Amino acid sequence: MIKKCSNCRLVNYPDAILCVRCDTDLSAPATVKGKRSTRFLVRAAVCLCVCLAALFGFYLSLIASAKSLTLDEKKAVRAAIQILKDKGFSREAMMLENFTVYRSNDNWLNASVEKENAYAATNFPFEIMTLYPEFFTIPVDDTERAAILLHEARHLQGKDEEDAYRFVWKNRQKFGWTQDAYNDSHIWKGVRKQTREYAPDLFVCEQNEFGDCTGRQFLNPP
Repeated sequence: MIKKCSNCRLVNYPDAILCVRCDTDLSAPATVKGKRSTRFLVRAAVCLCVCLAALFGFYLSLIASAKSLTLDEKKAVRAAIQILKDKGFSREAMMLENFTVYRSNDNWLNASVEKENAYAATNFPFEIMTLYPEFFTIPVDDTERAAILLHEARHLQGKDEEDAYRFVWKNRQKFGWTQDAYNDSHIWKGVRKQTREYAPDLFVCEQNEFGDCTGRQFLNPP
């Protein structure tokens, strides 16, 4: 009978009582399963800690490689969030206000991706949002900035572009972003164009301007 040590895995002579390497009692094999389970749990815990440390280091590198907002920029963001909060977008407002870290330029990860005419960018699931200078200069007021933040809040929840454009466009009147007031704005025209590309089913009502089925005449869009 081969006697393999349950502790160091050394194969001992058949008549051995103690392991010649680590002095483990070879007559008590019942503890092998328990020791193996303990070693497995220890290794799993160490692996988990290493993964969490690496993930936290990655998060810190995203934060540290970009600049924070200025005081005036923070005020503009708070004003836009307040509009969403007052108009019933409590979930999105809470996420934007309490769980999002804002930056004013690209971190190293965003800098590696080409972007066109971006007002903001998000890093999901790290809840980091980059607000580019255009976010503060092109929108005509805080309501349009609220529209952009609402779009990005959907990305912070893991939603894709189609969902984000669809959600904002269908709920725009709820937070005061109406055609009467903003029809000539650059943001309005851009978002409408992008929404039509991502959600064409919202623009099949030919009797309405731009084919928009979510306008005043259509309270229940498809």
